[in-house]
Amino acid sequence: MPVEGPRLLALIPAYDEGPRIAGVVRGALAHLPVVVVDDGSTDDTAARADAGGAEVVLQRPNQGKGAALRAGFRRALDEGVDAVVTLDADGQHDPADIPAFLAAYATTRAELIIGRRDFRRMPPLRRLSNELGGRAFSWAVGRPVPDNQSGFRLIGSQLMERLLASRESGFEFEVEMITTAIRAGHPIAWVPIRTIYRGEPSHIRPWRHFRSFVRIVRTARDDVRRPLA
Repeated sequence: MPVEGPRLLALIPAYDEGPRIAGVVRGALAHLPVVVVDDGSTDDTAARADAGGAEVVLQRPNQGKGAALRAGFRRALDEGVDAVVTLDADGQHDPADIPAFLAAYATTRAELIIGRRDFRRMPPLRRLSNELGGRAFSWAVGRPVPDNQSGFRLIGSQLMERLLASRESGFEFEVEMITTAIRAGHPIAWVPIRTIYRGEPSHIRPWRHFRSFVRIVRTARDDVRRPLA
């Protein structure tokens, strides 16, 4: 009998991405089944994702990206999925890069594989923010972390299970994900991905984002020195 391979799916958290979500879903479906978590959208994101062929999980009201990802993790774990590939709904992640994650997982079985962006292709302010943030976070955890905020990543079932207890609701959840993997001794791998910016307005609020990142860096410094329960 043939040996079955690992079960994987693409997980897309989405908030008010009606104009873009169908294209992202179609691109991801070329490689994996797709689950979209509609995080309290006020537009037709859920309907367009469903029409595009995704399984849609409705989260009401809006709770933030971290909470949306955990809702997707719960669904994946309930279905016996071995790993998920997460990507953003706004078109800044190219689904054509999904095979790079699958290849890396096939050879490493890493519980966390992060898509590494080329900061040189970012707008100047974003580039500076990511470079400085990367240095600060790498210092906090005591090891190089080339890209700590890329949302294009593969997460294995063991790490998903550990992350269900998180209380982080926003982008901080993805940063916490790295410290959790480090503390648990899970291997982390990296794959290069395309860096896409089209000038659409961002959901990120710079000052709030900065204050939150400072907090998460301080927390990361403390956490990596504490054993994981």
